[in-house]
Amino acid sequence: MTHSPATQQYREKQAGDLQPGDFVFPPGDGPAEEIAAVEVQNDDYGVAALLLVTMVDGGTVRIAIGSSVPVGAEATASSADATTEGDAEAPTGPAVVVPPRPETPPTYTGPSAEEMALIPEPDGTPEAVVRAAAANHKGKNGVQVLAERLAKGINTKSGSCLRDLSDLAFDLCIVLRDPDHALAVADLLNVLPFDGNLDRWASIERALALSSFICREAGQAERAAVYEKLLRSPESQEEDPFKARINARVRQRSLNEPNLYDKEIFRAIDHGNHEAEREWRFLRLEALMFLRAHGGSKTIGEEELARRIGNELESVRA
Repeated sequence: MTHSPATQQYREKQAGDLQPGDFVFPPGDGPAEEIAAVEVQNDDYGVAALLLVTMVDGGTVRIAIGSSVPVGAEATASSADATTEGDAEAPTGPAVVVPPRPETPPTYTGPSAEEMALIPEPDGTPEAVVRAAAANHKGKNGVQVLAERLAKGINTKSGSCLRDLSDLAFDLCIVLRDPDHALAVADLLNVLPFDGNLDRWASIERALALSSFICREAGQAERAAVYEKLLRSPESQEEDPFKARINARVRQRSLNEPNLYDKEIFRAIDHGNHEAEREWRFLRLEALMFLRAHGGSKTIGEEELARRIGNELESVRA
């Protein structure tokens, strides 16, 4: 015998805490149904947005992240004991393999004032820092064009200005092998806080990953660690525990399955397009530096990352 919602005990449960074996009341006046699987679906920006809940009988319910839903009293019982009254047998069929719920992510704290002191103050105005960096590379058109544009006035509220600064830092370090001036330019970005704007943050994130690489290569491990802490700033912004767990899961998946542009690089090689191959390898190098600044991932360790970064540096500098 199955109870209706009017007579069956129920309570509310946060959508993110649902798991197979729970009993949830679908929309309408029907009885509670047992959950067979829970799938997290992302929006177009890669952020968890929707749960697709599949019932044992094959029905599905879509639930927005952060919603609270009514669940039956059976939800507190194990799936082995969660049968309705009477002698009804538990549903049979192939086992459903469901990914484990994301664990509570570790709490990341930003660098202390003492650690931030390892990042030196700029030598003059931001425009002066840019002019000094470009002065060492007269005749290098790419750097000179960026420097002239930035020297007219640096606006840290402008996304395009931040992108130019990060491009200049990368060109100085990777192309012109001038890590000192690259780090000075990158530090103009590195001290900017995360304000929730992911487009602006992308340029700051690039600069932080590059700065970590430069300092690691120079043996400045403590300073590199400061940049790596700053790189994790967005990870400490979410106050909702469930959303934090979901974001951590999405972030870990992106680290474990990074886009290293293999198809694009092989296609350029097949077509003999050396310039396109170099551009794709440059993007791969950025991705590898980002992974290394995160301490590697579950699929690529730090030693392997260091080896791959060395290979890509040789390729783009050739």
